[in-house]
Amino acid sequence: MSDLIKALEAPAPEHPELQPGDTVKVHVRIVEGNRERIQVFQGTVIRLRKGGNDANFTVRRIASHGVGVERTFLLRSPRVEKIEVLRRAKVRRAQLYFLRERRGKAARLKEKRQR
Repeated sequence: MSDLIKALEAPAPEHPELQPGDTVKVHVRIVEGNRERIQVFQGTVIRLRKGGNDANFTVRRIASHGVGVERTFLLRSPRVEKIEVLRRAKVRRAQLYFLRERRGKAARLKEKRQR
């Protein structure tokens, strides 16, 4: 039992600090049969859920033909190889669910300026 507790309390992998509105590239390890590959999922972070080992975040992107695709990743998952933050946006709310109804230029977020 103590081995299970130690495994759960292991230090988290080094990922950058995420915030809603960030445009990120998430490198995920995909297993297909007996082969393994890295798949990149690029999109906007619309939700962060903090909860220790259960912390997760949801990334949304627009796929072909304007279809929105959302994917939720566990922050401490061994399948998440790395997370790259491409740009940060200025947002005023914690969950960006309003982006689901927006298309094209209406779905843009204003970039956060560096000082």
